[in-house]
Amino acid sequence: MPYTSEKPGATPDPDELRARIPGWGSDLDPANRPAFPREQPDIVTGAHWDLPEQQPGGASRERSVEHERLTPVFGTAQPLHGVAGRIRRLAYDRYSEGQTAHWMLLILGDRVDAITAHVASLVSKRPDEPFTQSGVTGEVAHHPIASRFGRGRIDLKHSWLDPLLVVGPWVLAVFAVFKLGRAIMLPASKRHR
Repeated sequence: MPYTSEKPGATPDPDELRARIPGWGSDLDPANRPAFPREQPDIVTGAHWDLPEQQPGGASRERSVEHERLTPVFGTAQPLHGVAGRIRRLAYDRYSEGQTAHWMLLILGDRVDAITAHVASLVSKRPDEPFTQSGVTGEVAHHPIASRFGRGRIDLKHSWLDPLLVVGPWVLAVFAVFKLGRAIMLPASKRHR
């Protein structure tokens, strides 16, 4: 019985498992594995290299600490940049992929990147429009009620949360700007009353 203090029973015999579970142990016999002939040590693959030639320019690329070297080929289209890039670099330089801190820093880097993109859009000729870009106008135009009910949609369970996730950060940003502006505008003597 799982999650109890009692010692589990003896490991079942492979023949018993094979009889009880269809397909159990199908990969034990090498002859039954589809990739088995390719797993042989001296098979001729036709490759003209033992290890692919290393792509140049990898000195500044991120590489997890558990890997000895960078992969032979890697992408260069989106180099790390700004504060988000520094956060991601920290994740790769300090933490293993098996540690939560590695992934949390990568998520933080993504959030910082998203926030900086939103802020940059505010000073551009075409700022973000959170209301129309959230798809709300499309929902209204394409039968929002009829398309939701009676069709077995899975997303109904969390649809109440979607407006909070889309509009919530914008409301918080406006509130933070308001509080910051108020703190700057009020004289120091009025703030301490």
